[in-house]
Amino acid sequence: MSYKETADKVLGMLQRADGNDPSRGHLTMNNWEWPTGVALYGIYKTYQQSGDKAILDYLTGWYDDMLSRKEGPHRNVNTVAPVLTLTCLYDETKNPAYLPVIESWIGWVMHDMPRTEFGGLQHCTVWNKHYQQLWCDTLFMVCLFLAKAGVVLERPELIEEAEYQFLIHIRYLQNKVNGLFYHGWTFDRRHNFAQAFWARGNSWFTAAAIELYDITKRDNAAMRQIHAAWLDQLNALWKYQRVNGLFTTLIDVEESYCETSATAAIAYGALKGIRLGWLPQERYNEFAMLSARAVLDQIDETGAVQGVSGGTGMGHNLQHYKDIIVTPTAYGQGLTFLMLTELMIRE
Repeated sequence: MSYKETADKVLGMLQRADGNDPSRGHLTMNNWEWPTGVALYGIYKTYQQSGDKAILDYLTGWYDDMLSRKEGPHRNVNTVAPVLTLTCLYDETKNPAYLPVIESWIGWVMHDMPRTEFGGLQHCTVWNKHYQQLWCDTLFMVCLFLAKAGVVLERPELIEEAEYQFLIHIRYLQNKVNGLFYHGWTFDRRHNFAQAFWARGNSWFTAAAIELYDITKRDNAAMRQIHAAWLDQLNALWKYQRVNGLFTTLIDVEESYCETSATAAIAYGALKGIRLGWLPQERYNEFAMLSARAVLDQIDETGAVQGVSGGTGMGHNLQHYKDIIVTPTAYGQGLTFLMLTELMIRE
């Protein structure tokens, strides 16, 4: 089966999912939330690579339906995620209905979104404002949207804000000794919670940093610092990859379970980093492909990506991460799409 055929299979499962099948866990596209946002972006990147108009029609139909609903989503970190793909579609189609929505979300992020000390984006969610907290998830959910909007709308201040958020998250989340990322930081109590090197949290940075570079094509001082932090992290990840190609949900805790969504995002970041010249191919190609093959092995006959940890809030001990359920999810499908787009380029 070709990588394009595999992507079609994964997409087919996502299009059929309605969230009502208990065996499929958090696998639904019928909401405006972060799992859906990650999936939409993966689908869009698949469309970019394949040129399949049916995928574009699916995406525009999804947004037409969501934007026609009377009540808009609650505004928080996670609900920014779907606006990234909306911005991509606006760039592609110039649909005038999309622009006011994009501008509205820009205004909220830039002026009304809660901030931590030193202007970090506070990881507020629908249930909790998470006072003075930085989470690595924010980089993917919010900052990529800011960067893309800055490019599409020719507003460099949005790109600069995205770069600043990467830098402040690097300062407080990246371990200076081993290069890995903690899940979160609190300015209120000034610690990294459980000091967990959570795999999907690390993978948000792995995927988002190279995506930021690809979106903006900038090579300024901020991007060089982001690249350096990214290389430091990749050098660490390489040491913790399991022999089967997967990463455990706590990267440095061998007895924690292997986790597919993080592995897919890390493989995506490494494959794309090799292609864009951020990573030496001779050292990292086998690392990236070993993880990619491991993710492909987790796609079942229906197209569902197995071995994905469920939604994960901030943990105050390592057991919190070990106890997260394993189930197919929209973001597991979406991060697999991203990885598949890089494999399709090589096909």
